[in-house]
Formats: sequence, C-alpha cells, structure tokens
Amino acid sequence: MNDWLAFAWPHLPALLKGTGYTLIIWVVAMLFGSLAGTGLAVTRVYGATPWRRLATGYIELIRGTPLLVQMFIVYQGLPQVGIVLSPLTAAITAIGLNTAAYQAEYFRAGIRAVRPGQMQAARAIGLSRRRAIRHVVLPQAWRIALPQWANEVVIELKYTSVAFAISVPELMGQAQMIGADTFRYFEIFLVAAVIYVVLVGLVTLLLDVVERRYALRH
Repeated sequence: MNDWLAFAWPHLPALLKGTGYTLIIWVVAMLFGSLAGTGLAVTRVYGATPWRRLATGYIELIRGTPLLVQMFIVYQGLPQVGIVLSPLTAAITAIGLNTAAYQAEYFRAGIRAVRPGQMQAARAIGLSRRRAIRHVVLPQAWRIALPQWANEVVIELKYTSVAFAISVPELMGQAQMIGADTFRYFEIFLVAAVIYVVLVGLVTLLLDVVERRYALRH
C-alpha cells in the first residue's frame, strides 16, 4: 500500500489535470446532449412526418453503433470532407451527439407520460402550440424523465474515458501516458479508477439531491 501511494503521489498532478479535461468534455457534451435531445424528442412527438422520420433515423443510427466508432468518424472521417476538429472538440462532439440520442428517448417517454389534457388546457387558455409545449408539457416531461436522465449523466461521465483513443489528455489518456513511461500500468490505472469512483460518487450524491427535490411524484 505504501509503495502504491509513493508511486501515485508524484503523478497525481498530471492525473488531476487529466480530470479537468474529463470534466470539460462531460459538462459540455451533456449540455449539448440535453438541448439536442430535447429537440429530437419534441420532433418525434410533435413534428411533421418527414422530420419525425429523420429524427428517428438519427436516434436509431447512433444507438445502433458504438461510441468509439462515432468518435473516429468525427475525428478522422470528417477531415475527408473538409471538417477538421481538434481532439478535444471531436471528443465533445462525438459524446454530445451520442448522448443526445439516448436523452431524446428519455425525454420522449416523459412527454408521452404527460396527460393529453395538459396540452388541451394550455391551448384552451390561449397558448400557442409551441408555447404550450415549452411552458406546460416540457417542464413536466423533464421532471418525469429525471431519474433516467440522471443515470445517463453518470454513464456519460464514464464514457469520457473513450476520448483517450483520439489522444485527448483526459484522465484515462494521462494514465495511459504515465503507464507507458513507467511500465506500471496496474498501479496507475488503479489510481485512475479511484478518481473515477470519487467523481461518480460525488455526482451521484448531487443527483440524488436533485431527484429528491425535482422528480415528479405521482
């Protein structure tokens, strides 16, 4: 144990720097995914048929392919059509596009769970369809979907580790580089695992508070 701590301590700053990148990827990708997922969900429920089919096709395509493949398409495939992204931007884009598809399904289920009478009542008092969706349906749908969304938040935090495959120096990338320099992969990956456990634990505690406060009670 003492030997492991003695080895880990000098490398902690590099791992914490990588943790900073991990958090940046996670936060930005989740924000983008939440906004895009909401738009996709609304399109699938209320959109015109061509737009519904397009949204459905996107969701099924993303959910049917691995995140790692999507990340390589964004980072190494897009340059062939003139779109060049930095590793960090590519990782955020790929993870954001991925989580958007999953969040769309959570939000769509939440929208479907809102009683139709809510929309009818909103229209009856003079709200337009768009305003009724925005101010009446979506707030309830978000609260209904909150437990599933919270689970997605934790999953995506762990999925950020895939970004090391395109040379992003996040937590897993830093651990990989340290392992390559020291040849002590077991010890350094164990340190990384501990950091992930701490991060997930803190996020889970925060989400529990949010759920207790905002989750819709039936």
